[in-house]
Amino acid sequence: MKVAALQMVSGPRLDDNMAQASRLLEEAAAQGAELAVLPEYFGFMGARDTDKLALREPLGDGPLQRMLSTAARELGLWVVGGTLPLQSDSATQVRNTSLAFSPSGERVARYDKIHLFRFDNGRERFDEAHVIEAGAETARFDLTARDGTVWRVGLSVCYDLRFPELYRQHARAGAELLLVPSAFTHTTGQAHWEVLLRARAVENLAYVLAPAQGGTHETGRRTWGHSMLVDPWGAVLAQRAEGAGVVCGELDAAYLRQVRQQLPALDHRVLQ
Repeated sequence: MKVAALQMVSGPRLDDNMAQASRLLEEAAAQGAELAVLPEYFGFMGARDTDKLALREPLGDGPLQRMLSTAARELGLWVVGGTLPLQSDSATQVRNTSLAFSPSGERVARYDKIHLFRFDNGRERFDEAHVIEAGAETARFDLTARDGTVWRVGLSVCYDLRFPELYRQHARAGAELLLVPSAFTHTTGQAHWEVLLRARAVENLAYVLAPAQGGTHETGRRTWGHSMLVDPWGAVLAQRAEGAGVVCGELDAAYLRQVRQQLPALDHRVLQ
């Protein structure tokens, strides 16, 4: 099955970002992808964290959700909308939510980002908990490819990548493909992005597809990019350094089974 990680350099205007996301989804479909995944904050990256409050949507309605559902249906794609701001229980916070849609346009999974990023090196400062309400539950969905193969897909977002226990839960539940839509900073991405993605693939003997924000944004923020697909042995199959574009690669179910049979590490767990 061919899959696509869509890399963006989102800005502060919702309509512009939606148009770019739609073009990338069309390009992924034209390249034969069956699953296309957008990056974290694909619809909006403002100058201030609080800017996203004005764009929060109720579950099941809103321009971002309608765009994702329509694109999935019209293009015949499985689509995962990296993250978008959904309403939370707090008037001053949003949920940073990843939604998955089937080729019929039906929403099949919701994941609210659990781990919230905080970083301060004296020059850059981020604290997502000021505006984002953390989720509490993992989420997965089953994807039936055109050849009839069923892939179990585990959802995660960006900073989650540093917490291997989340991905081990996915693996124990049978996940074969792990998604990591992200907006890594240039500082942390340069140091840790690839090694963490490859580690999550190797330790869970799973494919990892990681679409990212990648470049210098209109607001001045710089994100690391390097969207990639990693195979269960830790090899990087496809990658894009910076700039908007589509990163396509193939998932091989027979190869995944072979790797898991040759090295049954998931069956050798002792500590839970």
